[in-house]
Amino acid sequence: MTETAVYAAGGVVWRVVDAKLRVLLIHRTRYRDVTLPKGKVDPGEMLAETAAREIFEETGIRVSLGVPVGVSRYRLPSKRTKIVHYWAAEATDAAIRASAFVPNKEIAALEWASPKKALARLSYPVDVEILENFLHLVEEGVLRTFPIIALRHAKALPREDWEGEDARRPLSSRGKKQAHSIVGPLLAFGARKILSSPATRCVKTVAPLAAALGKKVDRTPLISQDAWEEGTSDARTIIGQRVRARKAAVLCSHGPVLPDILSELALATGTLRGSYLGSASALDFAAFSVAHLSVDSPGSGIIAIETHIPKV
Repeated sequence: MTETAVYAAGGVVWRVVDAKLRVLLIHRTRYRDVTLPKGKVDPGEMLAETAAREIFEETGIRVSLGVPVGVSRYRLPSKRTKIVHYWAAEATDAAIRASAFVPNKEIAALEWASPKKALARLSYPVDVEILENFLHLVEEGVLRTFPIIALRHAKALPREDWEGEDARRPLSSRGKKQAHSIVGPLLAFGARKILSSPATRCVKTVAPLAAALGKKVDRTPLISQDAWEEGTSDARTIIGQRVRARKAAVLCSHGPVLPDILSELALATGTLRGSYLGSASALDFAAFSVAHLSVDSPGSGIIAIETHIPKV
C-alpha cells in the first residue's frame, strides 16, 4: 500500500432467485448514483475485513467473501488515487432474511437486478468493469466457491530465548497481537473449520478465531513441523479431506510445511503447478493464502488464490 492512496473494499453481492442470477446495486442518497457496495479501510483493518464490514453496513447483509473480482483505481477531487478491491459474495436466503436494512441518509435503496440491467444501470465505468469480471466467473460455471486457507503461525519467541521443547515455544507479544488481528479477515472468508499443528505457536495463533466462532481447534500432527522434520508429515491426507468436505477451512502450520500444503492442494484439484505456489506458500508470520475452489467441481482446479499479510 502507498500512503498517498485511499484504500477501500467492497463486493459484487449476488443471489439466485428462481434459477436466475441477480446482483445487488445500491442507490446512494447523497450522490444520486447507482454503484456497488464498498467503503474505506478503517485503521488497522485488512482489505477483506473491510469488504465484509462495508457490505454489511450498507446493505444489512452478512456475507462470506468468495473469489476476488478485480481492483478499480480512479482519481479523487483531492487528486489522490482511490484503490478499491472487490470480491464476489453470495447473499444467502438466511442472510437476506436477517437484514435490517432501511433507507437512510447514505443509502436510499437496494436493488436486485439482472446482470444485463445492472451493467446498464451502474453509474461508473469502473464498476461496470468489476461486474464484467464477475460475469466471467458465471460464464465459466465457477460462481459458488469455498476457500481452503493456509495460515502460517504468528510470531513466536525466538528459539534462543526459549529453553523448553520447540513445539511448546509460545507466541511473542507481537505474535499475540497478530493472532487477534487476523480474526476479522478470516471470518470475512467464512472460516468455520480450524485445523492446526499441535505446536503451541500454531494453536495459540488460531485460538482467538476459535473463540470468535465458538469452535474447537482440531489439532493434527500431520501438518506439524516435528513430523515434517521426521519425514512423517502427511499434508495429502488433510488436503484430501478438506477438498471432499467442500467447506471453508483454515489450516495453521509452519513455514517449512506450507509448500507441501499448497502443492498437495494443487494436485488434489488438478491445478497446474507454477511459481504462484511458491509465492502463496512463502508466508510471513500470521500471513495466509486463500485458495478458492468450485463447490460443484472442486477437481476443476484452483479458481483463484490470494495472499493477505497482517498490519501488526
